[in-house]
Amino acid sequence: MDISVVIPTYNRYGFLKRALESVYAQTHLPQEIIVVDDGSTDNTVQIKKDFPNIIYLYQKNSGVSSARNLGIKNSTYNWIAFLDSDDKWDKDKLKLQVLFHKENRDILMSYTNERWIRDSKEIKIPKKFKKFGGDIFDNCLSHCIIAPSATLIHKDLLDDVGIFDESLEVCEDYDLWLRVAIKNEIGLLDKKLITKYAGHNDQLSFKHWGMDRFRVLALEKLIETDKKEIVKEYLVKKYSLLLKGAMKYDRIQEIKNYEEKIKEYE
Repeated sequence: MDISVVIPTYNRYGFLKRALESVYAQTHLPQEIIVVDDGSTDNTVQIKKDFPNIIYLYQKNSGVSSARNLGIKNSTYNWIAFLDSDDKWDKDKLKLQVLFHKENRDILMSYTNERWIRDSKEIKIPKKFKKFGGDIFDNCLSHCIIAPSATLIHKDLLDDVGIFDESLEVCEDYDLWLRVAIKNEIGLLDKKLITKYAGHNDQLSFKHWGMDRFRVLALEKLIETDKKEIVKEYLVKKYSLLLKGAMKYDRIQEIKNYEEKIKEYE
């Protein structure tokens, strides 16, 4: 299996070096490594000298979805492995996923379990992020349980369901995995083969309040599918939570909007 690695980055030169070192330490090396610099203003461009064999692409700051999509479009090989620049891989991550797909040729996407580190210590992962394999659409509705850095996906799936939605500031991964899971099995390697580092200030999940504002946009895309009943159920749940928040802060227009959405999907 030939693999292209796509790493989006923005002002994370130090983290990016750590991520790339984990790629080059793989026991199954990928055929190409694409770093997409999303308009960094630090010394990220130096990465070309540190790792001269990477493919380095630069674009003006357009967001992580745009960066990943540019990497996908410039990739040579059929299998894509994503790696966020603040994460790193266990040395056997790709090898074990390759073995999985050789044994399960009808499954075109897999992901692994993960380890979370804060202040140099491993922290417990909340139960809502429990991992599942197979037909996992229903398990993916509440929260995003799949980390981009944990995935290996075939381009045929991306051709079928589309790539990352560049209109979503966050939850773009939640959106794409739902579009995959609604009609495809997703394989799980239940081993902690990636490490995610929590706590740094530029994490997207820390920069946006009310993540459900973006999750509902992803769910509304699926309202005309054969999963519409459970999608509506979760839309009502999420809009109800957003309504409570809007009422707490007297956001009159949002209150009206969320009340109308709840009525529409009940």
